[in-house]
Amino acid sequence: MTAHLRLFFNHSTSRAIGLVFAMQGILFGTWSSMIPFIKQKFQLDDAQLGLLLLALPVGVTIMNPISVGILHRMGTVRATLLARTLGALFFVIPFLMPNVWTVAAALILLGTTFSTTNVSMNTAATSLENVEGIRIMATCHALWSSGAMLGSAIGATAVGMGVHPVTHVMLVGSVLLLSTLLIYQAFQRVPSEVTVSKSNGPRPKFKMPSAALWGLIAISLCTNLTEGTMADWSAVYMREIVQAPAALWGWGFAAYAFFMAMTRFTGDAILKNYGGGPVLRVGGMIAASGLLLAILLPYTLTTLIGFAMVGAGVSLGAPVLYSAAAKVPGMAPGAGLATMNTFAMVGFLGGPAVIGFIAKAFSLPVALGVVVMMGCVWIWRAGYLKA
Repeated sequence: MTAHLRLFFNHSTSRAIGLVFAMQGILFGTWSSMIPFIKQKFQLDDAQLGLLLLALPVGVTIMNPISVGILHRMGTVRATLLARTLGALFFVIPFLMPNVWTVAAALILLGTTFSTTNVSMNTAATSLENVEGIRIMATCHALWSSGAMLGSAIGATAVGMGVHPVTHVMLVGSVLLLSTLLIYQAFQRVPSEVTVSKSNGPRPKFKMPSAALWGLIAISLCTNLTEGTMADWSAVYMREIVQAPAALWGWGFAAYAFFMAMTRFTGDAILKNYGGGPVLRVGGMIAASGLLLAILLPYTLTTLIGFAMVGAGVSLGAPVLYSAAAKVPGMAPGAGLATMNTFAMVGFLGGPAVIGFIAKAFSLPVALGVVVMMGCVWIWRAGYLKA
């Protein structure tokens, strides 16, 4: 593991791509820690919050097919840097809006940057792997998780110390914008094969999934529902079910993201030795068990342990599935990834909205029980994965 990380961080191009993942993680982790603030500010119940949380996936879903064209016209380098810059600028807007409807509109706008950044940065990582014969996808996703953990922990701590959320997100947005400018030169060294607009292959375009891609989507819906639920509901669960102090609300997600990151840092070696299918199946067992622990024993320590298990279990889902989708036969660079991402984001960003409605009708623990059931589907379908 140490040798692999030394190679990754000494490689200027992989380091630049990895830092984009980390910045995107910081943005998402910060948003996750601020969801209770949005809920309190507008006095939303679980169903209303779930409905508001649909705004991000709406933006992502609208933009996913368009992002393939952007990738073709601008190339991976410019598309990634532009989307990352706009994401840093747009991040603060939802927190400045005076009512729920304008917050939703701002989240849709932010979701468009999520989509393009996600597709372009994963395409960059996959292309670099193909060009130079190295494995970096799991490490890149580890950096996303590390950023998410850092963003969530710092966000929760700042709120606990009395820092106003708007002040905090403005500072985070400024740091992310500066970081994008700092990696600008290094990111220009992404190999020409990563630049889709220069590819001699078929032009990438959104298309309905093939049978092989549908198989990946089925697993991805389950893994992404788990990830999205942790991102959007872990802080609320810590606040309302566990009744932890305000300074610990974001630490549930931080524990989840920390163990996700640590597992992903070893992921490239694990996948090389065991393969994607077995790793995903064991991961599903660990994630479902951890979430069940948090449901049955809703105390601070047991919930943090349970959420940490979820992070470890779900950790290698995205690296395996994104790499596999990017290599589906018969699809141009970025197209398979964007197509799967369109459907997967229903689980990641839209699924938590459904969790909100279930929580409203029954309870939040019951809603999380539905995620455990989806984890069982994930375990079953992972046996069919050839990766």
